[in-house]
Amino acid sequence: MKSPLIMVKTVTQSALSQRQLHVGKPAWMKTNITGGANYFQVKRNLKSRKLVTVCEEAKCPNIGECWNSLTATFMVLGDTCTRACRFCHIKTGNPQGWLNPHEPQEVAASAHDMNLSYVVLTMVDRDDLDDGGAGHVAQVIRAIQSMNPEMSIEILAGDFAGDLEAIATIMNLGVCVYAHNLETVERLSPRVRDRRASYQVSLNILRRANELKHTKKQRPNTILTKSAIMVGLGESHDEVYKTMQDLRSVGCDLLTIGQYMRPTKKHLAIKSWVAPDVFQEYEHMARELKFRAVLCKPLARSSYRARDLYHQALEL
Repeated sequence: MKSPLIMVKTVTQSALSQRQLHVGKPAWMKTNITGGANYFQVKRNLKSRKLVTVCEEAKCPNIGECWNSLTATFMVLGDTCTRACRFCHIKTGNPQGWLNPHEPQEVAASAHDMNLSYVVLTMVDRDDLDDGGAGHVAQVIRAIQSMNPEMSIEILAGDFAGDLEAIATIMNLGVCVYAHNLETVERLSPRVRDRRASYQVSLNILRRANELKHTKKQRPNTILTKSAIMVGLGESHDEVYKTMQDLRSVGCDLLTIGQYMRPTKKHLAIKSWVAPDVFQEYEHMARELKFRAVLCKPLARSSYRARDLYHQALEL
């Protein structure tokens, strides 16, 4: 099916993008200088507890805005991923089974110190662990719930090598959002993601998470699934629309779409800068497909304004 976009704009956008690639970031990708009292408070808190955030590891452009609003996305299972996705700035290697036994309590204490009402957890892939790290992630969630019983928890999980039981381990703990990122369109997935990642496996994970939320007898409509994709990697408008359809076909509730940013020259090159009005069209398409809430902006990332997106979905 063709996506409902004006294809003339595609040509215009492509030509504009190619010119801008030679002159640096367009104006809409610029962010403010990082700083502020809350920013440095969060930084000191995390450093004192030796915790890792995806905000820093992935060089997120929104770190200043989020930390100044006392929001941070904790990255658990260490700072070393066993995958080597070609878009990602997180360190890759083999931790050889190492885990920080203090991490669950430290994350819970940090979230408590920041007086958060909504906490986002993400993780590195840990193919060196038998369960992909699901047991450790569960410990972190239990620790947060024990110290902060009113806190809502969103988990942005890896694929656990396709182990659907690992998903159940986490879903059974009562998280409010189970997120897993598709990252890109199907055609580009083998080039953008690590060879061990799979477009279809990711869809299966979201399908299983969606099935599990419907087994919850208490407030099943408040447990949501979520995914994110990047644009600017050479995808077409029709491919983006097909990806949205695939996500809705497995019951995905929430969607974020943002511009791919090249972390270093060793990573995949940016093929195009996607203009804000195209993001608006993507958002319109997603709403037509009945996602419960959508965030489509050049600087959007999977965990950006996560609490707001969740509450927006509950208002429907």
